[in-house]
Amino acid sequence: MAPRNSRRKLRLRGYAIKRALQKNRKSKSMEKRSMEKVSPVVPEQLRSAALRVQARSRARELTPIVASSLASRSSWRNNERSSRTNTERSSSTFSSSPKRRELIFDFRRERDDKNRVELGRDKSCSRPRSRSPLRKSRSGSKIANLVEFNRGFYDEHPYTKSRHRSVINAYREEHDIFVHISGGHRRDAISKGLKPILSFLEAPFSEYVLHKLRRQNFDGPTPIQAQGWPVALSSSNMVGIARTGAGKTLAYILPALTHIRAQPSLRRGEGPIALILVPTRELAQQIQKVVFDYTDPHKVRSICVFGGCSTTVQLSAIHRGCKIVVATPGRLIDFLIQGQISLNRCTYLVLDEADRMLDMGFAPQIKRILADTRPDRQILMWSATWPLNVERLARGIMKSFTLINVGSLDLTANPNITQMVEVCEEKEKLMLLKKFLTEIYDISDEPGKILIFAERKRRVDDLVQYIASFDVRCESIHGDKSQMERDFVLRDFRNGLCNILVATDVASRGLHVPGIKFVINYDFPHSTEGYIHRIGRSGRSNTKGTAISLFTINNVRLAQPLIEVLREANQDINPQLRRLADVYSSSKWRRPFASRR
Repeated sequence: MAPRNSRRKLRLRGYAIKRALQKNRKSKSMEKRSMEKVSPVVPEQLRSAALRVQARSRARELTPIVASSLASRSSWRNNERSSRTNTERSSSTFSSSPKRRELIFDFRRERDDKNRVELGRDKSCSRPRSRSPLRKSRSGSKIANLVEFNRGFYDEHPYTKSRHRSVINAYREEHDIFVHISGGHRRDAISKGLKPILSFLEAPFSEYVLHKLRRQNFDGPTPIQAQGWPVALSSSNMVGIARTGAGKTLAYILPALTHIRAQPSLRRGEGPIALILVPTRELAQQIQKVVFDYTDPHKVRSICVFGGCSTTVQLSAIHRGCKIVVATPGRLIDFLIQGQISLNRCTYLVLDEADRMLDMGFAPQIKRILADTRPDRQILMWSATWPLNVERLARGIMKSFTLINVGSLDLTANPNITQMVEVCEEKEKLMLLKKFLTEIYDISDEPGKILIFAERKRRVDDLVQYIASFDVRCESIHGDKSQMERDFVLRDFRNGLCNILVATDVASRGLHVPGIKFVINYDFPHSTEGYIHRIGRSGRSNTKGTAISLFTINNVRLAQPLIEVLREANQDINPQLRRLADVYSSSKWRRPFASRR
């Protein structure tokens, strides 16, 4: 009976201490008074431990600590071996010393934090809430409890199926299309159901999409669309490589709509089915606009997720449910960490501008997002080039994929763009800019949209003031502009309210504004890749464009690479540019001039 009575006294004393602390926690003086009352019962060492617990707002753990300490001093300690019936009492002897008590307290706090993360209650924790078992379990099942992924929904059109091999080979040779299926050895891409779709009538798109395509007055699919659509519709992983302006956006958006229609309906809290990752917010907004143009908003809801603006509107759209999400990696990871979005139903994943995302250092974010998607998803990577880092990423995230390359694997200029290079001095650039703008406006009263690139933000603002002094409306866009200002400027430029836009390299990639006829490089970029991406803002969708570049002695190291770009695009080469290249390659050239800015 002695051990039972002592245990009863122990519980009563523990409850008394807990009630006293909870009653007087609002006032420090009351706390001190309450601890003085219990001090004859609780040793000084235990009282300090209780204060530490209460200071950390962990009063709920005070009782087991008090109980363990008193139990170690009670008379039933000699009989504890026989009275132990569970693991909690066995830990009471271990927690007799203050140092061990603190270790147990830290362990319990860590355990509780871990439980909160798993239950999704702790929003401030850096670990994301997992809503379904996406990680591989010990039994080896990776896709348990996930909604079934419907893959077999693509049937070739009779015209496509009956198309002869010679016709397909002739089409690929004409448009310089290369198709390769990875997997250890070369396979016949034609026999694997990858015959190109040569007309819109052969594509299994909805009547709503076909009606939109007819209104756009497109003659037919572009080469990357013709060969990429059957691969994307067959639920296979793929890598698409094509120059800027080749129609890569519609090459993955239209198959995404067919893919979504073939999947089971979303339930509340699920979604999206299609996820499109892009490097910049401007590109995300433009792709969102294309998605909106080709989707019925009553059937397919899409949202755009990017940083630099409030999350309230984006979160409300996510909670309403959506089937397509266009996102930048940073903001999407924030929502994943907070448990605001689930990728359990994401079966169609697109990485657009993959080469630029890697250049911007988004490789860890991409892998982090892929880890939160289901393992049986379909991945489509799109890039303008095929460098080693893009190839490594593709082979790291996809066991097998179909590589579709239109044109060269290296970055090439659009042949629809007329390229002009003017060799000048730095002080002559402003005068030449005025000359070219005057000639453009003298040709026609409606010269179209003009995009001017400058290197620095301050120079962008100076050029805007200079052009506006001639009573010509001009806007600017650079990194110091807020998202609201960027949206306002791009909307005016797209709608034709402003015909001249001066920008830094923030607009060199992914900016798709119809009707850009002239691109002027006031400051020449630091690489030929940047040059090709800049001039690629014009001449899109098989239209004509003109690129004018002001080339100074500070850019002389790029003279020979620029000549190769011009030669490959069958453009006229300025003799002064040839002389600069020859002088730079000669041993007499003083190299310090090449590094000046």
